[in-house]
Amino acid sequence: MKELTVDAAVENIEVVTKFINKELEKLHCPVKAQTQIAIAIDELFGNIARYAYSPEIGKATVRFSIEEDPLAVTITFIDNGVPFDPLQRAEPDTHAALQDRPIGGLGIFLVKKTMNMVEYSYENGQNILTIKKQLG
Repeated sequence: MKELTVDAAVENIEVVTKFINKELEKLHCPVKAQTQIAIAIDELFGNIARYAYSPEIGKATVRFSIEEDPLAVTITFIDNGVPFDPLQRAEPDTHAALQDRPIGGLGIFLVKKTMNMVEYSYENGQNILTIKKQLG
């Protein structure tokens, strides 16, 4: 398992993405899966950066691990911010006209649709959100 702890700040989305991409490249990750994971990082780490500690800036840890047979990666986002389970948001009505849709919720919807597993828990004062993507 690899781990990175950084300030939960929007400018660190790129740092986290580079950290994960470096590991994905070692696995010869397909471009489509790498793009889907990058979108998930942008959404999930971005939410931590914008809302977990607002208006303060706290720390966030990102853990990366590999599973074999079938090849899959698991990425876990951990923060000590305000408890928040993004999986409890109602699914957006993707058939409604754009002007009739409320703002927000589409990013986590995309994460749930493109990852093989998305789980949330709150333990010992920490938000723990884990995604898993099969690569093989």
